[in-house]
Amino acid sequence: MLKNSNRKINNTTNKDVEKRESTGNTSSPKRITLKNIQHNLFRTQLILIITLALFLGVAGTLININFETEKRDQNLQNIATTIASSPILTEASSTQNSETLSPILQEYLDSLKDSLSDIDVISVVSKENIRIYHSNHELIGTVYDGTLPDFKADDSKYYATDDKGPSGSQRRAYAAVYDEDGNYMGFVMAIMLMENIRSETLQTFFIFLLITVVAILMELMISTELSGRIKKSLLGYEPDVFSAMYKIRDNILESLDEGIIATDKDENVQFINNAAYTMLATSDTKSIENIIGKPVEKICTSNNSDILIDKISIKESDTVIGSARILHNRAEYTKLMEDLTGTRYLVDSMRANNHDFTNKLHVILGLIQMEMYNDAISYIENITFVQRATISKIMNTVNEPAVAALLIGKVARASELNIKFVLREGCYYSNTDYPLPSEALVTIIGNLIDNAFDAMNQIDKNYSESKELLFGIYSRSDAVLITADDMGTGISPNDITHIFENGYSTKDNGRGTGLYQVKALVESLGGTISVESQLGVGTSFSVSFTDTNKHNANN
Repeated sequence: MLKNSNRKINNTTNKDVEKRESTGNTSSPKRITLKNIQHNLFRTQLILIITLALFLGVAGTLININFETEKRDQNLQNIATTIASSPILTEASSTQNSETLSPILQEYLDSLKDSLSDIDVISVVSKENIRIYHSNHELIGTVYDGTLPDFKADDSKYYATDDKGPSGSQRRAYAAVYDEDGNYMGFVMAIMLMENIRSETLQTFFIFLLITVVAILMELMISTELSGRIKKSLLGYEPDVFSAMYKIRDNILESLDEGIIATDKDENVQFINNAAYTMLATSDTKSIENIIGKPVEKICTSNNSDILIDKISIKESDTVIGSARILHNRAEYTKLMEDLTGTRYLVDSMRANNHDFTNKLHVILGLIQMEMYNDAISYIENITFVQRATISKIMNTVNEPAVAALLIGKVARASELNIKFVLREGCYYSNTDYPLPSEALVTIIGNLIDNAFDAMNQIDKNYSESKELLFGIYSRSDAVLITADDMGTGISPNDITHIFENGYSTKDNGRGTGLYQVKALVESLGGTISVESQLGVGTSFSVSFTDTNKHNANN
């Protein structure tokens, strides 16, 4: 039977996000108001870009400065060599006196210097160290008292050095002047002032700095646009929050007993959880991947299971973008109603109480009708004595109020189920011997006794035979031992290896967590739990806690 109940959900995620932005609501972690994506992208990309830009800028500046220095030195050397090897200078040096040059040669050198924008000074020095030419005509004829070049020691392709002259700090290149016979006549200096060199270097630096700043600004604009698009695509959530929500959604959907199917606007399956796959799986659907992409109606109608289906339409901006279907097993619904009403438990409890108390009342009534009043009184006192003796024995045996109260309640429950609850001889527990949390003991003992009750109830639902549960608890300074032996149906060898697994049960579905929790609790307290069973005979559980240090000392 298919029951479709159509409901509509308006997808208001974007509106909610915009509302939270406008109201400044930060109740949800890391929402859009914090702009974490922008901040992270800005911070990361700014560091990367600045680091890269500075590295490239510094490297480029240094490389450019080194290249320009070599180029400048080579240019100075070429000019000096060209002037020194000029025939007019060679001829003039050999024919004129050592203090002056002809006006024609001076005019030639002046015009040459003016035509060279990257040369600040040209100077010609005779072999007697007299400046026979200088761009500053006032220095012509003066004695050159600067560094004398050593052309014999220089084997490089150019001869350039840093020095000081009348014009200040400078970079100069030297070239020797020889006459036609190869005799040394003096030298030529092509000079560029360090002030102008530093100006060119700063100009180069500022160009690279400007390029770096422009690159940073462009990258910031790109990162702003990119972060905004990412933020919008994530519906206002931060990536870590979005991924965490996705994982939580998957965990929730997979942990549900109800089946969940999500479809697109064309009603093709986009998501299906394991519960829905189990309900709808057939021989044609070997895996969940085989269902994805198929029409949902074909999947839901291909199985004859009794399933209830709720359909939820998902809308965005008044447009249907898909739907979700929730699948319920009708048998599970029936079982759930039975569990909620507690009908089975109430009937069993009432039957046990009615059986026990009716017999006792009949005995008392018969004794009164027979006018055996003393016997009736003795019978009543005996019942009271047995009840009081049981309670007294438990109180004297267990020096832990919570555990004693639990055992008294389980004795009463055993009586209702026609189970004889036997407290083993020699039992004794004191919380001062080996202290354990009372809550943990209640959980462990309660689960073991309830499992024993369930096992013995499977033998005889009509309570026609007496069954026996032997319970023991022992303590000393270095150890605690808890035992529970029942006369139930026993556990098969195949099942006994799985009884401590979460969700594993030989009874109805939805059970199988009690022993798993007991084992986890026992092991968290440093204890061990073991089980022995024989089909048709019964099962014995044993839980032990041992302080190895005290135990070794006592032995």
